[in-house]
Amino acid sequence: MTLSKPATRPDNPRFSSGPCAKPPAFDLAKLAGAALGRSHRAAIGKDKLKAAIEGTREILGVPADYKIGIVPASDTGAVEMTLWSMLGARGVEMLAWESFGSGWITDVTKQLKLDAVVKTADYGEIVDLGSVNFDNDVVFTWNGTTSGVRVPNGDWIADNRDGLTICDATSAAFAMDLPWDKLDVTTFSWQKVLGGEAAHGMLILSPRAVERLESYTPAWPLPKIFRLTKGGKLIEGIFTGATINTPSMLAVEDYLLALDWARSVGGLQGLIQRADANTKAVADFVEMRDWIDFLAQDPATLSNTSVCLKFTDDRIQDGAGFAKSVAKRMETEGVAFDIGAYRDAPAGLRIWCGGTVATSDIGAMLQWLDWAFEAEIAAQSETV
Repeated sequence: MTLSKPATRPDNPRFSSGPCAKPPAFDLAKLAGAALGRSHRAAIGKDKLKAAIEGTREILGVPADYKIGIVPASDTGAVEMTLWSMLGARGVEMLAWESFGSGWITDVTKQLKLDAVVKTADYGEIVDLGSVNFDNDVVFTWNGTTSGVRVPNGDWIADNRDGLTICDATSAAFAMDLPWDKLDVTTFSWQKVLGGEAAHGMLILSPRAVERLESYTPAWPLPKIFRLTKGGKLIEGIFTGATINTPSMLAVEDYLLALDWARSVGGLQGLIQRADANTKAVADFVEMRDWIDFLAQDPATLSNTSVCLKFTDDRIQDGAGFAKSVAKRMETEGVAFDIGAYRDAPAGLRIWCGGTVATSDIGAMLQWLDWAFEAEIAAQSETV
C-alpha cells in the first residue's frame, strides 16, 4: 500500500524541546558584533552581559528589587547552586511530576541527605497543589518539559509563606506568565523558549531569597562555582554581569539577538500568543482524531511549550516501537526532527510549541504526522 505524501513541508522542521528552534530572524551574520577575543571583564563584555540581564528583566517583567544573574551549567547549574546554597535552613517539600523534578528530589534526598517531604505524580498528572505546606521551602518545576504538564497558575502559592519557593522555569520563562510575587528563586536557560545557545543559566532572586543567602550558611562545603555570597553578603557582581566563570561571548550575543526578536513580536505577551497558537493547532488536530491524545490528563495543566502526545489506537502492538518508528519516518522525510518522547517518559511524541516555532510549520508537520501514522499502521499490518 502506497500512501500519498503531503505536498506542504515545514519551512523549519526543528521541533526539539531543547536546544529549541532559533528565532525566525536568526542569521549567523547578525552575531558579527560579538565581543570575541575580548575579556568578559572588559567594558565591552560587561556592557553586553548587563544588557542580557536588563533585557531579561524588561521582557519578563521582573521586579526592580529582584536580582538576575548569569550562571554556568545552564538551568541545571542554576537549580543546583540554589539547592546547595539555600536548603537546610528549614523543612523542604519537593514536588515532581516528570523526570527533571524527580532529579531534584534525588539531589536533595540522596546528595544533600535532607529529610524532605516528597510529593510526586505520574506522567500526565500533577500533585495535589492544595496540600503544599509553605512553612517549608518548596521546590518545583513550573512546566514539566518531559511530561507536558504545567502548574495552571500561581494561586496555590501562599502569599504569607515562611519558606522559599524555588521554581525551575526553564521551559516556561518567555512562554507563560510567571507571578513574580509568588516566586523567590526562579531559574531557566537560554536554549529553551528563546532558542538561545546552551550552557548558560539564569538565576532570579527575590529579596527574601537574598535574605536567606546572607543569613544562612549550609552545613556542607560549597564549590566555588556554587558560591553566591562572600563574608555573609551577596556577591553583587554576579547580578550585574561579573559572572562566576568565563561566559561565551558568542552565546551572549546570540541571546541579545533573541531578546531583540522577542521585542519585535510584542515582548512576553507576543511570545505567549505565539506559543498558545501553536498549541491550539495541535489541540485542534488531536480533537479530530481518535488515535492520538495529550499525555496531560487535565486541560488546565496542558503545557504550551513541550507538548507531549500519546498514541491510543488499539491496532498498535508495540507502543514504544511504534512511536519511535513514526518519529523516524518524520525525521527521514526531513519534516520533523527530534520529536520522540523523552527517554524516561511514556512512549509517544513531544513537539516543541514555543514562540520561535511558526504556527504554519506546526500545521505542515501535523499533515505529515497523519501520513506517518497511517504508513506505520500499514507497515505493521504487513508484518503480521
